[in-house]
Amino acid sequence: METNALTPAVLQSLRRKQPRPVVSVSMPTHRREPDNAQDAVRLRNLVAEAGRRIDGCTDDGEPLSREVRAGLRAQLDRAHAEVDLRYSLDGLVIFASTDEYQTWVLPREVPERVVISDSYLTRNLVAARARATPYWVLVVAATRATLWHGTQETVREHTGNSFPVTPDELQTDVEREERIGDVASTFQDEETRRFFRHVDSALAAVLAATPRPLHVVGLAPALSLLDDVGTATRHAAGKVTTGGLVNGPAPELHKELEPSLREFRERTAERTADRLDAARGRRTFAAGLDEVWESVRERRVALVAVEENFQRTVRVKDGHLVPVDPEEPEAPGPDGETVREDIVDELVELALDTGAEVVFVQDGTLADHDRIAADLRY
Repeated sequence: METNALTPAVLQSLRRKQPRPVVSVSMPTHRREPDNAQDAVRLRNLVAEAGRRIDGCTDDGEPLSREVRAGLRAQLDRAHAEVDLRYSLDGLVIFASTDEYQTWVLPREVPERVVISDSYLTRNLVAARARATPYWVLVVAATRATLWHGTQETVREHTGNSFPVTPDELQTDVEREERIGDVASTFQDEETRRFFRHVDSALAAVLAATPRPLHVVGLAPALSLLDDVGTATRHAAGKVTTGGLVNGPAPELHKELEPSLREFRERTAERTADRLDAARGRRTFAAGLDEVWESVRERRVALVAVEENFQRTVRVKDGHLVPVDPEEPEAPGPDGETVREDIVDELVELALDTGAEVVFVQDGTLADHDRIAADLRY
């Protein structure tokens, strides 16, 4: 699965505490040759390491039963067999319980690790999804509406939640176009208005369940009618006035969206800069990884701005983050603290959990603030 599939309901399910231990495996991957030649060996070694940890794992101080160990290993093996590294992105995450598994491909590098716990390790998924800045795209025509979920790299059609929407009574009326006569009158027809009200209701339900920025694509009369009969598209992040894309194809739709997406990113960057400037004036501003981390843990953060490719390896000591060499082994330090390779992802996940907004900005934008800054609630 890709990060677009990480809906609030899916995330809640993954975070739920399990009655038996579950396994999380993550590793960086490579999109192209020759770098991706190492991925198969690395994955095989990690699965083997997970198997060794399963054998040595305990639950409430007792060794895992033979049945549990066998179930975990079997699901890991099935996940391993399913992974097709020819279609890798930048990271891979595998989750396995005794009776199911999931594989996730991420557009962001993740640390190599194996974790056995009572819930899955989701921070890398959450951070990757946030960095991908997912959005919805509604494409409308007189007799069809499709919904697409997109990232910076691509769009894919979303099926389900009533989409695609096609009015059956219009599909069977082959003489309708002859009766109406032209595009303008098509969008004044009462049947089309009823159809668009249905589209608006279906879209509103999707946005309520999974809020994301919305871009709308269609001919000018269609976009105008959507605003007239409903409310779901009135505050869209962008509108693209063009026709012929209700069925894609995805590459062409993404190409047409690029100016709208770029304008939305620019507006977001400007808004973020203004908020940080205002926070400095109010003295509700935090900067640097350690200071922002502390503020997030105290649930004081309203907005976190992070440079897109910011990563740092640290140890947590006395409640503060101490940078370490990324090559340092993940072993306990002198006071028992361990290396945290994915501390930025952890911070992003925690910030989102506390209701903060997280915005990713271009590298270099926050160079004066150690690549991360925050607007505090107080």
